[in-house]
Amino acid sequence: METVVSIFLKSWAVMAIMAPYLLLGFFVAGVLGAFVPVSFIENHLGKRGLWQIVKASLLGVPIPLCSCSVIPVAASLRKHGATRGATISFLTSTPQTGVDSIAATWGLLGPLFAVFRTLIAFITGVICGTAVEAFTPHTEDVGSECADEHCPSCNPAPKAQRWKQVFAYGFGVLPRDIGRALLIGILISGLLGALVPADFFTRHLSSEWISMLAVLGLGIPLYVCSTGSIPIALAMIGMGLSPGAALVFLITGPATNAATIATVLKTMGKKVVGIYLMTLAACSLAAGWLLNRILSSQMIVEQVHHHEAGATWLEQICAVILTALLITAALPRKKQSCCAHDH
Repeated sequence: METVVSIFLKSWAVMAIMAPYLLLGFFVAGVLGAFVPVSFIENHLGKRGLWQIVKASLLGVPIPLCSCSVIPVAASLRKHGATRGATISFLTSTPQTGVDSIAATWGLLGPLFAVFRTLIAFITGVICGTAVEAFTPHTEDVGSECADEHCPSCNPAPKAQRWKQVFAYGFGVLPRDIGRALLIGILISGLLGALVPADFFTRHLSSEWISMLAVLGLGIPLYVCSTGSIPIALAMIGMGLSPGAALVFLITGPATNAATIATVLKTMGKKVVGIYLMTLAACSLAAGWLLNRILSSQMIVEQVHHHEAGATWLEQICAVILTALLITAALPRKKQSCCAHDH
C-alpha cells in the first residue's frame, strides 16, 4: 500500500508541474491548427535549396500536425513540388516538438532544456534535410494528401468558426491523440521514481557515451510521442541518466518510428532512409554531448524538488483539469479521430 501511495504521489507531482504549461500549450496548438492551413506550408516549400529546407524545419517545430497527418502532409508537400530535403526536414523537426511539448518541457525540465530542445529540433531538421538533398538526386515522388475531416490544418473552418475550432482541436482532438500516451508516460515516471534506485544509471551505465548509445538504440525503433516522453525522460534523469542522454531519447523516440521509416522507404528509397537515420543519430549524440557540457542532472533534479515542495493551488487546480481532460479524451469512442498532434 505504501508503494502504491508513493507511485501516486510521484505521478501527481509530475502532473502538477506539467499541467499549467500543457494547458497553455493546448490552447496555442489550437490557435496554430485553426489559423495555419496546410496550403500555407505547401506554398513555401516548392523550390530546391537550403532556404526551403530551413523554412520546412522552422515551420515544423511549432505547427501542431498530428501523428497520422505528418506523413500524408509530407507526402502532399512532395506532390506539390517540395524537394526531398525539405520533406525530410519537415518530417524530422515536426514530431520532436510542438507548442504543447515545448511548454511541458519548460515546466518539467526547465527553460534551458526547453530552449535547447527546440533549437535542436530545428537544427536536426535542417541538417537531415540538407544531407538528403546533397546525396540524392532531385526526383518527383507522388504522395497522398491528408484528407482527415477533423484536422483543422488540413480543413480550415470558415473565419466565423475559427475560435470554436481552436477549442475543439486544442482541448478535444489534441488531448484525444496524446491522452493515453501522456498518462502512461506520467505513470511510468511515477513507477520509476518510486521503485527504481536513484543511482541506477550511474551504477549500470556510468559512461556518458555508453548511456547515450544505449538510449539511442532504444529510441530509434520505439514510438513515443514528444509530450508523453518528457516525464519518462525526467524519471530517467532522477535515476542518474545524464541530461544529454535524456535528450537523445527525446530526439530519436518521437522523430523515428516504424511508420515514418516505412513511409520514407516506400516514397523516397533505401538511400534516403539510411541518410536520414544516420544523420539523425549523429545529430542526437552530438546534441546530447553538448547539453551535458552546459546542464547538469542536479540542476534539473533540484528544480523538480523545488516544484514538488511548493506546488501552488493554481498548479493543483490545473492538474485536476488536465487529469479530467486526459481521462475523458482517453475513453473509447465510437468514432476515433486520427488527426491530432503527436509531439
